[in-house]
Amino acid sequence: MALADELRIALDGRWREVRDRARVELAREDLLPDPALDLAAKRERVRKQLPVIARTGTPRAGFGAEYGGWADLGGSITGFEMLAYADLSLMVKAGVQWGLFGGAIESLGTEHHHQKYLRPLIDLDLLGCFAMTETGHGSDVQQLETTATYDPQTQEFVIHSPTASSRKDYIGGAAADASVAAVFAQLITADGADHGVHCFVVGLRDEHGHDLPGVTTSDCGPKGGLDGVDNGRILFDHVRVPRQALLNRYADVDPAGTYTSPIENPNRRFFTMLGTLIRGRVSVAGAAGSAARLALCLTTRYALRRRQFSSPGADRETLLMDYRLHQRRILPLIAGCYALQFAQNEMVAKMHNLEQQEAPDEREHRRLEKRAAGIKATATWHATRTIQECREACGGAGYMAENRLTTLKEDTDVFTTFEGDNHVLTQMVAKEVLTAYADEVRGLDPLGMARFAATTVADMVKERTAAAPLIQRLIDARGSEDEDNTLFERGTQLKMFEDREQHLLETAARRLRSSSGDEQSAFEAFNAAQDHVVHAGQAHTDRIVLEAFVAAIDNCADPDAREVLETVCDLYALRVIERDKAWFTEHNRLSTSRAKAVTAAVNELCARLRPHARDLVDAFGIPEEMLGAAMLNDPAFG
Repeated sequence: MALADELRIALDGRWREVRDRARVELAREDLLPDPALDLAAKRERVRKQLPVIARTGTPRAGFGAEYGGWADLGGSITGFEMLAYADLSLMVKAGVQWGLFGGAIESLGTEHHHQKYLRPLIDLDLLGCFAMTETGHGSDVQQLETTATYDPQTQEFVIHSPTASSRKDYIGGAAADASVAAVFAQLITADGADHGVHCFVVGLRDEHGHDLPGVTTSDCGPKGGLDGVDNGRILFDHVRVPRQALLNRYADVDPAGTYTSPIENPNRRFFTMLGTLIRGRVSVAGAAGSAARLALCLTTRYALRRRQFSSPGADRETLLMDYRLHQRRILPLIAGCYALQFAQNEMVAKMHNLEQQEAPDEREHRRLEKRAAGIKATATWHATRTIQECREACGGAGYMAENRLTTLKEDTDVFTTFEGDNHVLTQMVAKEVLTAYADEVRGLDPLGMARFAATTVADMVKERTAAAPLIQRLIDARGSEDEDNTLFERGTQLKMFEDREQHLLETAARRLRSSSGDEQSAFEAFNAAQDHVVHAGQAHTDRIVLEAFVAAIDNCADPDAREVLETVCDLYALRVIERDKAWFTEHNRLSTSRAKAVTAAVNELCARLRPHARDLVDAFGIPEEMLGAAMLNDPAFG
């Protein structure tokens, strides 16, 4: 089997069959975006394409068999990831309908809601939207201002937008298509008690598409991308819905107005209900990965055709990909895509396995939330950086809409802020790691603190994947860190990633413990250390991603593919170290000479991988019909 095919098998992971099926079903040029269309035509095109996606079975896969689904959450998310090779507006529109709206109904609702809504929404007989974000609150969901006040006289909830900033904003589907919304609002019982944010099913439009009484929808209008998605705003003016409109898996209100919940702690209840966001974040990370891989496939293939300048004695101009600078621009980004794909595969499998359990372990669920937040942030930042670099690397051709890079750039730009702003998510990652041992720190004397720093913190950092024994063996087998060639030792790389994370977490914890204990002091301490906390969160995710790469190599059976993956992994690891070289040098993890050696090593790895450039991107398995770039077929470039 060809090298690209073996690499594709490694990249495809557990749901390889789903990817192969999607490569056949989605290999249609009519699913690609048409930048020449106006806003209305783009929306209409996406609306008409939704049934095409429904027929593939990808949306159905994520729901239970009793409602016509396949109970294969991992397969569903993988299918949506493949859809991102087509029109990202179509992927987002589908994700809102089946992932966010459908996911809220299934995850937060009970049998009544499942029977009433799931089949219609799966079959597109019911179009919905996910109304969480408000003009005044996006990341801080606990402070949403929309209210749902229970009226025991009529056994109804009154949904209301009490302020201008409580307007639901940027809601995909709200401008035109959605007839129903999953609305997140503060649940207030008749006694005036506020029980926090809960989710309600609220009608928006009648069968003719007109706003229902008390509902006012409006269009967000032109955006910086994703023109095929009808993002809109919603205001509620004392809209009454039946008591059963509350999605009551985790909390309920009886006819008399008594509030009950199986989860007593309000904060824990809130974060449990927001677990529906995990699916969205995992899907966005996957879509960002697809967009980055598509951009790199287009750019690499172009660089293997396009020539510029001649070397002495040559009878032809030199291929772009033969220039070290071009290799430096593109190949580390390809390595990053490989690393993130392996981390994504591992995360999807973890999510799928937890979904299959009747009573999933709460600690494992929180770990998944943390991982989803970190990888979503890392993957979307990577996509933004990658697509911009690819656009520039293709020169004028990259600026032509017919070559897709400008559309990819526009459509993925919002990925860094929707489903959670990346900086907020990265802080959340660090806080989750820090609070995992906060209780053990409290009250320790100096000796106890020293012992804790030497043991417990290290154990927390070593909270690893299923490949933990392999990771530890590689770390234990590393050579002397004074030798430049150890930079190519996997154990040395892993130890450097681990040491950076551990040091950042320990020092962040010490800075946060410097507060006097009251809320104001704690806030000021955290605010002052935000840059430190974000760095710690990024370091944690980098380590998780590297370990996922190492585990994937261990699972690769083909020796040739394994050898190439080892080199790609070296490039990923050393490029991360090179980007944060200042930190490693300042904290005595790299001497000046070894810091220079890192740069030399990255250059060497790029030269080593140059002969495999086409194989590396062919391994992404993107069908020719889904590339849709005129520059790849231009006879002027040979």
